[in-house]
Order: sequence, then structure tokens, then C-alpha cells
Amino acid sequence: MGILRNLSECFTFYTKPAEKRIPKKTVHVRVKMDCEGCVKKVTNAVEDFEGMESFVVSKNLQRVSVTGNVDAQDVLDEVRGTGKTADMWPFVPYNLVAYPYAQGAYDIKAPTGFVRNVPQAVGDPKSPEMKMMVLFNDDNPNACSIM
Repeated sequence: MGILRNLSECFTFYTKPAEKRIPKKTVHVRVKMDCEGCVKKVTNAVEDFEGMESFVVSKNLQRVSVTGNVDAQDVLDEVRGTGKTADMWPFVPYNLVAYPYAQGAYDIKAPTGFVRNVPQAVGDPKSPEMKMMVLFNDDNPNACSIM
């Protein structure tokens, strides 16, 4: 039965008009959750969401991650419907930004290992500092191997 259901989902996806198709993506929402009751309430709201393939509710990070053919605003509205304070996830992992202590990037309320996603923290790829960082990067196959 699983194969038939997957085939029917595939055909219904391609028969929808192009403007109604939503590409598969992961939506992260920050939700204020204090107890297991809050987690259960948010889980019940998200688990029956149309187009959702998987979801993760993390009380430690105060985050709900929904993966599938979903719209970010619809997920946010669904979570807000529980009565919880919710907004889009404003943080990026600490190791993905060049200047994590730039003005506005460091946030004391951010979970461990995350900083606020601001343009000042990214850095200009043409700047001399960024060129030097790439020169000694282990991921760069043309990097200096002396160090």
C-alpha cells in the first residue's frame, strides 16, 4: 500500500497548477516552550500539517523544524494558533559566519552554538581577511598545506 500511496502523491503533485506547488524545504520556527505540556501542544498542532514529511520539536533550542512541501507562513500561523509566542528562526550556526561578534550578531538569548543572522557577520568574500581565511582552509583543495 505504501507504493500506491507514494505514486498517487507523485501524480497529484504534478497535476497541481504551477502557482500552487510549494517546493520541499525545511522551515524553522522559534517557539517559547516552558514545559512538556507546551511541547505536546505544539506537537499536536504540527503533526497533522498538510504537506509535512517530518518535524522535530526541541524544547532546549525553543525550535520547531518542519520539513516537506510547506509554506513558512502557514507553519508559523499553525504554531501561533496554539497560543504560543512564535516567530521565524533568526539564528544561524556559529561556525557559518565570519564575524560572530559583529554588532547585532551576538545575542545572549541565542541557543548555544548560534548567533543572530545579520549581514555584518557574513563578511565580504573579496576582502583581504576572507581571502587569507580561505588560503589556509582545510576544505580548499588549493590551500597551503604547510600549516
